[in-house]
Amino acid sequence: MNYLRMFALSLFAFAIAPVLGSEELGPIKVYILAGQSNMEGKAKVSLLDYQIEQPATRELFQHWRRDGKWLERDDVRIKFFDRAGPLTVGYGSPKCIGPELEFGTVVGNHFSEPVLLIKTAWGGRSLYRDFRSPSAGLPTDEVLQKILAQQQKKTPAATLAEIKISFGNSYRAMLAEVKQTLADLPAHFPADAKQGYEVAGFIWFQGWNDMINAEYTAEYSTNLQHFIRDVRKDLNVPQLPFVIGQMGVDGVNPSVGVQKFKAAQAKVLDSPEFKSNAALVKTDVYWDQDAAAVFKKGWKEHVAEWNKVGSDFPFHYLGSPKTMLGIGHAFGEAALQLRESANK
Repeated sequence: MNYLRMFALSLFAFAIAPVLGSEELGPIKVYILAGQSNMEGKAKVSLLDYQIEQPATRELFQHWRRDGKWLERDDVRIKFFDRAGPLTVGYGSPKCIGPELEFGTVVGNHFSEPVLLIKTAWGGRSLYRDFRSPSAGLPTDEVLQKILAQQQKKTPAATLAEIKISFGNSYRAMLAEVKQTLADLPAHFPADAKQGYEVAGFIWFQGWNDMINAEYTAEYSTNLQHFIRDVRKDLNVPQLPFVIGQMGVDGVNPSVGVQKFKAAQAKVLDSPEFKSNAALVKTDVYWDQDAAAVFKKGWKEHVAEWNKVGSDFPFHYLGSPKTMLGIGHAFGEAALQLRESANK
């Protein structure tokens, strides 16, 4: 894949982004980035620091670098729980990047208005249980009793009420984080908050915990459709553009289990109600083959080589900065295409 061509316009657009007075601008564009660990982002900044200096990779990241320092974009700000500020490197998991960096580049270059990214992501969360939205309802009593029995082996005092309330915990926490951040908009854009805001899109990058459970996978399409409807209802944006990041672990030739899960994700768009306002982004095409090759032959036995290409395990896309930037770029392009289609 020619990453250099992919990002060539990013550098140019970053340099010529328009500067307008706030009186000429529309509402602040808000994008919600939600999911689990891969939305958090596990590509280490230390690897990014190395790759920005290498002839083969530096052009991928150079639009984020000036005078030997990582840039900060005042026109694109990010809120990731207890961290907030101008978009720059390090807004993934601690000392890591995720899709937010290049996503913010794409949408920030597109809009004259300021952009706010609200990231709500936690590792190890399922759509079946943690992100389960209200209209999906609860599983059957039989399933709930089975879960209770399993929990009582660890915590004898566990109750059925506690099991029930655990369903949707992350969904509720996500909404609370989004609504609180929007209520605090002046803290993020002191000079521009009077413009108001527009929730312009929702990016969903999640799936591992549902993929490794056959029962969860079987319900994924239905649960995600409920999720999209409920997000739109709870945020009061009926046609909110919704981007789904399709599972891409192991690249374009994954195991049967991954293929089944990818099919479940794609099935969501079979519904006519989502065809024009939701998009599926294939992340498998951004799988880092160089990092995968070193990991496969034994990263522990080739640490020096590994530290030049990867920084985490395959389920975290090998901690590849190239992969995270590719995915973020694709998410941004998909979000803007949905917006363009809606405005025709």
